[in-house]
Amino acid sequence: MNSEPKTWYCIELPTSDYREIWKLQTGLVDARKAGAFDQDIVFLLEHSPVFTLGRSGGKENLRVSESFLEKSGVPIVHVERGGNITYHGPGQLVGYPVINLKSLKLGVLDYVTNLEDVMIRTVADWGIAAERNSLNRGIWVGNNKIGAIGVTVRRSITFHGFALNVNVSLEPFEWIHPCGLEGICATSMETKLDTPVSFDQVKERLKHHLCEVFHIRLISKDLSEVQKWL
Repeated sequence: MNSEPKTWYCIELPTSDYREIWKLQTGLVDARKAGAFDQDIVFLLEHSPVFTLGRSGGKENLRVSESFLEKSGVPIVHVERGGNITYHGPGQLVGYPVINLKSLKLGVLDYVTNLEDVMIRTVADWGIAAERNSLNRGIWVGNNKIGAIGVTVRRSITFHGFALNVNVSLEPFEWIHPCGLEGICATSMETKLDTPVSFDQVKERLKHHLCEVFHIRLISKDLSEVQKWL
């Protein structure tokens, strides 16, 4: 007999500053480790333009000068997630689960595989056949990366997450070797389909696949519902 699905709070946010959301996640992770609450959460949002560097570094994979980025108004932020350099910007659907892997009986690799499955199923709804690459996590269409993953786990609590390119501008990806890999390019759903793609429709389908893959229910909540735990 199947167990009842667990409930995740789903917090949908407008275009947000990366550092503010990073601070929010780390605060919630610390609060959860301290026993302030025991509720799984996922944030879904877009970011203002930003480059982030993971634990593998990444400044050496910039193809433009830092002064060029400064003039372009795109900051570089060093974070503790896995992976190398990546870009976030409007038109990219970002998901940050702050969940307890132990309660879901998931290892870290299983968790990453599940996140890939969610994105693969989502783009498949638009007829895009994406695949995973066990050496370079994320999802790919041929040699083009359409979805990225970079996670951190502290005492079984996750943060950071995934980013799916829906209708994001691809120009900033040309300023880097994405994820530290030379000879590859980023792509988006809209680029692959050569037709406009509704960000909101993609988000709704991704929420559906989150529920299926993780065997959960999503309950929409306002940000204030989780800020009270900080």
